[in-house]
Amino acid sequence: DDAKNGSPDDQPGLGDLTVPPQGDGVNTNLAFMISQFPDEWVFLAKHLSTQGLTEGAESQELYNNFLQGKLSPTCIVEVCLWAALRMQSVAKTVIGALQYGRALASLPKVQEYYAQFPEKRVAEDHVEVILAHQTYGHVEGSEKNDEAVRLLLERYADDAIYLVFDLKKGSSADLWKMVEDFLTMRGGYTSGAFEQASVKCRWDKACRALRVMEVLPRKFPLRLGQGDFKTQGKACNQLNGLRFASGHYVQALDCNMGAFIGECFKVPYVLRTFMPLHKDDRTVPCCRYLGFREYIYTCREGTVGKCHAAAEWTFGTIYQRFLSGLGMRMHYGHPDFLDGFWARNRGGMSKSSPVVNLSEDIFAGFNVRMRGEASPHIDALEFEKGREATFNAASNFFSKISGGSVAVLRSRDNHLLCERVGVLHSLSFYFTSVAFYMSNLVVDLSIYLYVLLFILFSLAGLGPGQLAALGSTFSMEWIVSMGIVALVPQFCEMVLELGAVPALRELIVGLPSATFFYIFQNKNIASSMKEGAMTGIARYFFTGRPPANQHQTWKDNYIAYWRSHYSPALSLVSGYLVYTSIASQSNGKGQLPMVLVLISIFAWLVTPIIFSPLQRWNLIRQDLREFNSFIISGAGMLETDLPEVVARGTRGTVRSLYECGLAEEINAWEACPLPVLVTCLLAKVALGAYLLLVLPAEVLDFLPAFLVALALSWVVVLGYFLAGLSNVFLVASFLIWPAAVPLAHLVLGSRFSDPSFWTRTPEYAISLSVFLFALGLAKDLALTSCRVMHSLLPNKRARGHLLHECIRACFVYFFVHQRQFVEAYAVLGVNLAASTCIASLDYLCSSCHTWFLLNSELARTKHGQKYMEKRATFFELENAWQPDFWASESGHDDSQQTEPDIATHVAP
Repeated sequence: DDAKNGSPDDQPGLGDLTVPPQGDGVNTNLAFMISQFPDEWVFLAKHLSTQGLTEGAESQELYNNFLQGKLSPTCIVEVCLWAALRMQSVAKTVIGALQYGRALASLPKVQEYYAQFPEKRVAEDHVEVILAHQTYGHVEGSEKNDEAVRLLLERYADDAIYLVFDLKKGSSADLWKMVEDFLTMRGGYTSGAFEQASVKCRWDKACRALRVMEVLPRKFPLRLGQGDFKTQGKACNQLNGLRFASGHYVQALDCNMGAFIGECFKVPYVLRTFMPLHKDDRTVPCCRYLGFREYIYTCREGTVGKCHAAAEWTFGTIYQRFLSGLGMRMHYGHPDFLDGFWARNRGGMSKSSPVVNLSEDIFAGFNVRMRGEASPHIDALEFEKGREATFNAASNFFSKISGGSVAVLRSRDNHLLCERVGVLHSLSFYFTSVAFYMSNLVVDLSIYLYVLLFILFSLAGLGPGQLAALGSTFSMEWIVSMGIVALVPQFCEMVLELGAVPALRELIVGLPSATFFYIFQNKNIASSMKEGAMTGIARYFFTGRPPANQHQTWKDNYIAYWRSHYSPALSLVSGYLVYTSIASQSNGKGQLPMVLVLISIFAWLVTPIIFSPLQRWNLIRQDLREFNSFIISGAGMLETDLPEVVARGTRGTVRSLYECGLAEEINAWEACPLPVLVTCLLAKVALGAYLLLVLPAEVLDFLPAFLVALALSWVVVLGYFLAGLSNVFLVASFLIWPAAVPLAHLVLGSRFSDPSFWTRTPEYAISLSVFLFALGLAKDLALTSCRVMHSLLPNKRARGHLLHECIRACFVYFFVHQRQFVEAYAVLGVNLAASTCIASLDYLCSSCHTWFLLNSELARTKHGQKYMEKRATFFELENAWQPDFWASESGHDDSQQTEPDIATHVAP
C-alpha cells in the first residue's frame, strides 16, 4: 500500500488519490536506509545492547522490534536519530552546524575563557546556531515537527543553539502566553500591543521547556502579498533568523546540508580570508562572500543520486573554482560564508520578491558584483550537501531552477548588471548564469526543425546522396554529440581528484545512466524555459527530497511529464514515421537513420520507468489499474467543477486525465499575456501559409476526408453536452475517426487507393498532420478571440467564468481531450512494455536493475521477500564480527554526522 498514491488529510476519499507514495511497495524506508549502511546498523544494535537499552544485540531483532513498537521510547529516539543523520533532515543539518562550536570548545584557550563564566555554554560567545522555523507552533505547521524540534533543542541544550520562530495570528495560545509573560516580566508591555513578532528562544534545562531570549515586534507579516504572489518563504525565513544573528560572519545552511567536525577545525583559518591578520580595518574586508567545496553525500543513494551529485559537484566545486581564478565568481547559494554586517545592512542574504526572485540566493551574488565586491572560492574546506535522489524530485528541481533562470532574465538586477559591466563582462556573465538553460532550449527546438527539414527535403526529392553532392553537412548524421565532448573537462578534474584509473572507471560505469538521465532532464529544462518565457511566471516546484527507493507511479509520471516529454515525443514519432514513409518511396535516394532523434524519443518516453526502483509484477498490475482509472475517470467534467479544476491544477493534485488536460489549458490561456498569445497565433498563421505554399496539391486534396469526419464528430460532441456529459457520446466521438477511411472512398473516389493504398500512405500521413495543425490553429483563433472579448468585459469575475467556459468547450470540440486520451493510452502501452522488460530482466539476472538503481544489499534479496524480513544484513552474514571489539565501545558520538534545512550558523 505504501507504493500507492494516498489521499490528503483535508480531502480523504477514493477519488482523491493525489499524494505521492510513501515507500517502494516492497521494503520499508528504514530497511532501505539499512541497506545503504549495513555495517553502521550492526554497530547501532551492538551499541544499544552495550548501553542496556535492548536485550539482544542482533541487528534483525532490533529492526523487527522497532517496526512492531516493542522498543523503549529512548531506544526509538536513538533509532530515529540514526536514520535522520543518514538522510536529508533538519537533525543532520543542525547537528552538523553545532560541530564548529564543539571544535572551538576543544581548544585550551577557549576552555580557559569559559572556565571564568560557568553559567555560559561553552563557545556561545564565539558561535551560535539559529534554527529558523517560521511555522513553529502555528496551525500551518505540524505538531510532529514541533515535537522533533523540541527534542533536538533538549538533546543539545548544552550547545549554543537557539530557535527563532514567527509569532502571529494562528500561533498556539501557549506560545503567545510564553512571549507575553516574558515581556510583562521585563516591564512596560501592554497586552495586545502587537499582532506579529519574531521570537528567539533557547531550551531551559531546569524547566524542561523553551525560554524566550529576545522578542522583535513587527508591523508587517513575515511574508507579504497574497495567493501566488507572496514573497518567497525561504528568503523570509533567512531574514527572520538574520535579525538575531550578531556575529561578524554568517553561514546559512539549508535542510540538505551537513558538516564533519574535522572540517570545522579549519573554519577559523578559512574565515581569515575575509580579514587577514595584517588587516585592522573591518569596514573594508577582502570579500563579502566566501565559497568552498561541497561533497554531495546523496551520491550513495543510488543511480539518480550519483547523476545529480555529478552535476552538482561539477557546478558547485569545479566550476566555482575556475570562476574564482578568473575573478568572476558570484555567490549562487549556500553554504557560503558571508560578511554578516554587510548582509544585515543590505536587506538580507537573498531577495524574496514573488515570481522574479524564485532563485533567491543568486541575487545576493548580483548585489555583490554590482557593488564591485569579491566572492572567492577556496578548496581548503568541504561541507556536505544533499540533492534529490528520486527521478521525479530531480525533475522538479531542474524545472524550478530553469523557470528561475527566466525570472533572472526579466529582473531589474540583471538589466542593471549587464548595463554597467561592459560587453566582454556581459558575455562572461551570460555564459556563467543563464547560458546553459538557453542552449538547452535552442537544442530542443532544433530537434523538431531537424525532422521537419528532412521531411521537406524528401518532398523536394533530395535524399542524403543529393545533399552530399551539394556539399551540405545534412548528408550525414552526427553520432558524437557535444554532450560527449563536454565530458573531457570533467574527466580531467576527476583524474586530479581521484586518480586516472578510478576516474576512468567512474566515467565508463556512469556514462549510460547519465546519458538517459540528462537527455530527459535537458528536455525538462527546455520545457520549463518555454513555459516561463510564455507566461512570464516562474513556478516553484516542491521536491520534498524523498528517499531513493520511493515508487514512482505511472499516474504521477504522466501528470509530471505529459506536456513536457510524452506529447512532444509522440509528435516526433509521427514526424519520423512521415519522413520514413516518404523516404521509403524515394526510388533509392536513401534516408537518414536519425539515431540521435530516436535515442531522444526513446529517452523521453522510457527514462521515468528505467529510473523507477524495484519493478515487481504486483506493482506493475497496480500501476496499470490506477493509471487506466485515471484515464477514464470523469472527475472535473461538470460545469460546476471548473473552480476546483483550476485550484487542483495549481496545486498539482488532479484526479483524472480530463481534469489534468483542462487545468493545463486554462492555465495556458489565462496566464499568458494577450500580446504573447497574439504573436504565437500570427506565427502559426505564417507557418500554415508556408505549408500551403510548399506542400503538393495532391497532399492537400486528402483534407476533405478528414473534414467530413470532423463534421460528424462535432454532431456527436454536441450530443455529449446536451445529454449531460454522457460518456457514451464522448466514446462515439472517437469511433467516428476510423470511419474516415471508408468515407475517403466516397469523398476522393478512385484516388483513395490509386495506384495502391501503400503508395498513398505518405500523403495520408502528411495530410492528417496538416489537418491536426489546422484544427489547432482554429482552436487558437477561437480562444484568442475569446481572450480579447474577455479583456473588454467590465466584471472581472464574470469574464473569468466566461473564459473558462470557452476553454472547456474548445477542449472537447477541437479534440484536445481526445488526442490526449489516445496519447495517454500510448504512454500506458510504452510503460507496460518497458516495465515488463525490466521486471523480467531483474527476475532472470539476479536483480541487476535493483543493483544498478539502488545497491547490492537490496539486489541480493530474493523476489517475494523483504529485506531483513527473514535474515540479517548480507554484510553481517558475510563478515566475522568480533564481540570484544563492540563491547569495548563505551558509546557512540552522533556528532560525527550532520545535516540542516533552514539553520543559520553564526560565527561571531
